[in-house]
Amino acid sequence: MTRLTTPFGAHTPAADVLEGVDLTGKRALVTGGASGIGIETARALAGAGAEVTLGVRNLEAGTSAVAEIRASTGSSLVDAKYLDLSERGTLTAFGEEWTGPLHILVNNAGIMATPLTRTPEGYELQFANNHLGHFALALALHDALAEADGARIVSLSSTGHHTSDVVFDDLAFERREYNPWLGYGQSKTANVLFAVGVGQKWADDGITANAVHPGGIMTNLQRHMDPAEFTKRGWVDEDGTQNPAFKTPAEGASTSTLLAGSPLVDGVTGRYFEDANEAEPFDDAKPGRGVKSYALDPESAERLWAVSLDLI
Repeated sequence: MTRLTTPFGAHTPAADVLEGVDLTGKRALVTGGASGIGIETARALAGAGAEVTLGVRNLEAGTSAVAEIRASTGSSLVDAKYLDLSERGTLTAFGEEWTGPLHILVNNAGIMATPLTRTPEGYELQFANNHLGHFALALALHDALAEADGARIVSLSSTGHHTSDVVFDDLAFERREYNPWLGYGQSKTANVLFAVGVGQKWADDGITANAVHPGGIMTNLQRHMDPAEFTKRGWVDEDGTQNPAFKTPAEGASTSTLLAGSPLVDGVTGRYFEDANEAEPFDDAKPGRGVKSYALDPESAERLWAVSLDLI
């Protein structure tokens, strides 16, 4: 399989990826669309003519984001709806209330490095929120996606997937010591395997899915971290200056936007992208880049799909 490349790169703003692209008549849903790279993805899609819904837990923040996007793009086709990835009932209700086709689903919302927290069902929170919530949402919206005839799903992953494969024998850290980064890594690998699974399960429905590493961006995602860890990891220096390798939110949204709306990736499915290009295989000599083979393993994707169905 030939690696897919584009004219864009790490610091291409999201709007530039869709320059000249007309998404009029397309309908998009962006989870976590009220801030960070979510709002920038939504802004780029709306700017290209798409009708965009922000799926948000905080409707006040969502309403504010809608006003901002409308003002900056001139589009009135932007709204916000309540959606909580940790509450299965809201996901089912969201799917039941959606009418008509859904052309673009951007599974953008996520949490990172949280203390050990379990959902009422007993699932570890990061796996439940980052993977299971989006899995359940996609299932609830399957018919709307199939109706679109050529729908795309964008699954937000991370180089965090380098930290851990999906540990099927102990998904909820019941027998191993909990480490927030292992929990995050497992959930991000699951995000890639979900995209592979869609390629295996829903291709006949005209639905494609790809996984995205947006890059390093300072957003609300880091809210659970000790600021001292930012320095330890080299994200900021001792005086608080941010590492220049970090992207702006608009740059961080470019890869999601590419997979959501660009004709350059028509028909592409089950792959992993970073810096607006398909990633190369992981190489120990290039830490922080590439995709690990276990995240693209078709057998693991099949197993995860079956396990996820059981869990929800």
